[in-house]
Amino acid sequence: MFTSTSINMFEMFEYDFMQRALLAGVIIAILASISGTFVVLRRYSLIGETLAHSALLGVAVGLVAEYNPLWSAVVFALLSAWLIEYLRSAFALYSDAVLAILLSGSLAVAIIIVSLGGAFNNSLFSYLFGSILSVSSEDITVIALFGTLSLGVLLLFSKEFYFIAYDEEVAKTSGIKVNILNFVLVSVVAIIIALSIRVVGSLLIGALMIIPTIAALQFRVGFLKTVLISLVFSLFSVLVGMILSFHFSLPSGATIVLCIIGIFIVSLVANRR
Repeated sequence: MFTSTSINMFEMFEYDFMQRALLAGVIIAILASISGTFVVLRRYSLIGETLAHSALLGVAVGLVAEYNPLWSAVVFALLSAWLIEYLRSAFALYSDAVLAILLSGSLAVAIIIVSLGGAFNNSLFSYLFGSILSVSSEDITVIALFGTLSLGVLLLFSKEFYFIAYDEEVAKTSGIKVNILNFVLVSVVAIIIALSIRVVGSLLIGALMIIPTIAALQFRVGFLKTVLISLVFSLFSVLVGMILSFHFSLPSGATIVLCIIGIFIVSLVANRR
């Protein structure tokens, strides 16, 4: 039976902007947790931060050019993802080196564009640190559309992505089109990250994508159960983070990430051998 405190706690979802925020948070939590599982298994965790900075560059360009920042973020994140995978496969560069170069370069160009264009305002700050409570109906439409397509691709090729993450060389000898699927995976991750920076911010999206999976891996269960546990952790963090953010006037993205870190610490202690 709910107490009056718990009822008041959930009354905030009677507001339209909170309903939009909840819907956006749920979609992003689902996408980030599922895609994050493949990213972590491939030891590609830094790609989240790299593509987030590339998406931030797209936001800066969109603000200066007066385009929708969300669309430009998707375009720049995709271009960056393709460049990362091309450099890694064509020039046999180390993955972490490629990611570090793109991360630094994207952030540097974004800062220069913002400085020259005078676009360093509240709009850009909302993409830096997240502003889930200011998500618009148009944002929801874009997130839902691209989110559905991204989730469909992840589910359609889930077996292949898992096989490649487990052993890329064996996957190649088994006839799997590894190079094409690698481009597909980084493209999906890029889209998800570009959609997510409005919710948790470019500086924090890597945490939403990576930490729930790492926390779920502490339970040492099968792949499917790991994905489900990660999904539960993500959804719980988004919900609790939104509630705390609303009632205590805290930054939404940072609050969500702190909830995820709390879950990770608990899972680490609970499963200590």
